[in-house]
This record gives sequence, C-alpha cells and structure tokens, in this order.
Amino acid sequence: MSLDTTAQPLSGDNSAHQPIPLDQKIAWGIGMLANQMFPAALGIFMVLLVQSLGMSPLLWSLIFLIPKLIDAITDPLMGYISDHTVSRWGKRRPYVFIGAIISGFSFMMMWQLSAENTEMYNFYYFLTWCSIFWIGMTIFSVPYVAMGYEMSSDFHERTRLMAIAQWIGQWAWVIAPWFWIVLYDPNWFESATEGARTLSIWVAGICMSLALVPAIFCTFNNTSEDNSQSTANDGTLMDSVRDFGGGIMTTLRNRAFRKICLATFLVFNAFQVIAAFSWFIIVYYMNAGDPVAAGVWPTLFGSVGALFTCFLVIPVVNFCAQTYGKLNTFIASQSVSLLGYISLWWGFSPEDPWMMFIPLPLFAFGIGGLFTIMMSMTADICDMDELETGERREGTFGAIYWWMVKFGAAVAGAGSGLILSLIGFDQNVSVQSEETLALLRLSYIVIPCIGTSIAIFVMRDYDLDEQKANEIRAQLDARTAAASR
Repeated sequence: MSLDTTAQPLSGDNSAHQPIPLDQKIAWGIGMLANQMFPAALGIFMVLLVQSLGMSPLLWSLIFLIPKLIDAITDPLMGYISDHTVSRWGKRRPYVFIGAIISGFSFMMMWQLSAENTEMYNFYYFLTWCSIFWIGMTIFSVPYVAMGYEMSSDFHERTRLMAIAQWIGQWAWVIAPWFWIVLYDPNWFESATEGARTLSIWVAGICMSLALVPAIFCTFNNTSEDNSQSTANDGTLMDSVRDFGGGIMTTLRNRAFRKICLATFLVFNAFQVIAAFSWFIIVYYMNAGDPVAAGVWPTLFGSVGALFTCFLVIPVVNFCAQTYGKLNTFIASQSVSLLGYISLWWGFSPEDPWMMFIPLPLFAFGIGGLFTIMMSMTADICDMDELETGERREGTFGAIYWWMVKFGAAVAGAGSGLILSLIGFDQNVSVQSEETLALLRLSYIVIPCIGTSIAIFVMRDYDLDEQKANEIRAQLDARTAAASR
C-alpha cells in the first residue's frame, strides 16, 4: 500500500451509471450499524465512570474533551491519507478493515475496570484506551463514509443508499438504551462494573464483526480508483503537508459544503444538548425524582423514537427526496420536527406517561431526516468539487463533515451541563423546584427549535439541485471520455 499525493481524475468506468446492487447497499449499510452502535453503547456505558466508579466530574469531562481534540487532527488526516492511498484492495477497504479491529479490541479493553483501582488509575487507563478507540473509529469511519460516496454517481441512487444505511444504523439507537437496564439489573450482574466488563466484550465482538462486513463484501464502486494510473508520491514530507493543508482549505472554500456542515452542526448540536434532558424530565418531572418509579420509560422513549425513524421517517424522506428534491425535503422534515419539539411540552405528562409517545413521529424527523439527506448532498458536492479541482476527495469531505458532527457532540456535552447549572438543577436532591423543572422542559423545546430554524435559514438558497448535479455529471463524463481517447 502506498500513498499517492498526485491528483487523480474520475475514471470512465462503465458501471458509473448502474444502480447499486441491493446486496452491496445492505453490506455497506451494516457498517453504518457498527458506526452508530459503538458511540451509542459508549454513551450508555460512560455513566458508569461517575455512578459506579466514583470518578470526579472534572476527570469525566476530560475524557470527553481529550479524545475529541485528537479527532480534530486525525479525522482530516485520515481523509487525506485514504484519498491518496493506492493498494490492490482499493483506497478505502484496508483502512475500514484495520479500523474495525482496533475499535473492537480497544472498546473491550477500556471497560476492564474495577472499583478497587484508584480513581487516577481508572482515569489514565480509560483515557488511554478511549483515545485508541477513537483513533480506531477514525481509521474505520472516515474511509467507510467515503466508500459510500463513491458507490454511486446517480443523484437519486445516492439518496437510496443513504436511506438504507441510515435505516440499518438506526437500530443502534433502538438497542443501545436497553444496555442500561441490563447493566443495572441484579439478575444479570452483581454490579454495573462487572456488567460493563462482560457486556463490553459482547458489544465489541458483534460491532467489530459488523464493521468488517463492508471491508470484506463491498466491492461495487461507481467511481474507479484508477490504481493503474497512480504512481507513488516522490515529493518531500513538506510537500505532502502543504498538499494536505491545501486540500483542507480547498474543501472549506466550497460554499455548498459549508452550508451543509453548518446546518448539520446546528441541528445535531441543538438536539444533542437536550438529548439527555428527556431522562431528567421523565425522572424528576414525571416521577418526582424517583428513578425506580421511572422504570423503563426513559429507555422506551429513546427506543420508540428510533423505531419511528426506521419505519416512518427514513422511508418518507427517501421518497420525498426523489420526488420533491433534497433541499425541499430537508426543509420540510426539519419543519415537521419543530412541531414535534413544541408538542412535547404537553407530551411529558406525569398523569399519563403514554402521552410522550404521541409527538415522537414528528420529533423523529429532525435527526432522522438530517443524515439521510445531508450525506447524499455531500456525495453530490464531491462531483462538483472534482469538476472544479480535478480531484476525487470523498475522504476529505467525509472527514470534515463527520468532524463537525463529533465537534457538535463535544460542544453539546459541555452545553448540557452548563444549562443544567444555569436553571438551578441540584443533583443532590430528588425533588427539584417547580421553576427548575419548567425551565428544563422549556430548554428541551427552545434550544432545538432555535438550532433547527437557523439551519433552515442557512440552507434556504442551497442550489445544487438535480438538474445542476446531472449537468456536472455530464461534464465529468465528457472530460473522462476525452482523456481516454
């Protein structure tokens, strides 16, 4: 495997306009289940560090922060490396394979903790393996996402691919909330710490197996990698560094891509800020601060929301994007989610807990519609970028896009704690003041509504529609045909 820092044009592969076989769509989509299950499970398990191992909130926050700082460097770098790699197995698949193994092994190792260890030992042990885990996820996820961008050059086929992948991936959010119940059920494990040591092995093994599927079985590629035309880079390390930096700046200068990144950050970050608030509302507002009385309601809220995303949101968004256009579908889906957020003011009812499920079909259109549309749009932008620059840079685009998602999650983690502090939430008492509970419920509505509304405004003049995308595709095909003569 070699690194090639020379620009490579899109090949005129005869498969360029063929639909992606269903088995290839499913194989790639299975990778999305791993890509979402790993962080979903990690989010559930992370509570153990404070609740069962007694780690201080400060150290806990550092565990969130430090790996994200590493991500800020490794994600764009991995995109650049995979874009310029030449190997007999392609430029994405080797990294997907290696990243899957690293992620699985490190996830298992990071949870081999004991309450008998000192706080600082557990902190450094976990931080080390957590950092390795996120490096592994970068090695896996950045080339994996880029692989999806390369699988079709068709405007609507890209949406269909992303819809199938997001449908499969959503099952992570159906399954993961139940890990909390398993970990804390004495019928399963004597302690949550013991549960984490055992359950992490199963989660790691299954997720690693799922992550290996696209590396082994995804062989369909509409955008040929042109390995035969590539040559190893003869430039200096400094040349590569300049090329890397220049590629990042070129990517960020793309106006359409900046809009997508900003809109994703606004919608996703606003949602993530209040994501944990549903647990606090259900426990403290609906059940007077008694987690035992709350029972499985917090878990059901997350799981049922994910099921609505699978069976309602993604099929509707997929159909509407192909019928009415991606931009119109994005605006419509986010507008529907606004109604869902507002309705939850009445949905969270202490008298009738079943009421909280009524707004969920509307609520689910927010995140469910976001990634299906935005990942398809990013693939279109890769074509536009190639027409302008002469390079295929799916890895770089995918890396920056998902770095924005990760950055949003990191900001949201800090924002959640800040808001809880500002509204007067006291973790040492079971009964919160009426004012605090009212502000908690209001935050759950206002914050995502503001973020979503600004995102809609940002995307209002996005102009890479089907007609323009097809014109770009035709120019690329003509360029390729001329170069092959």
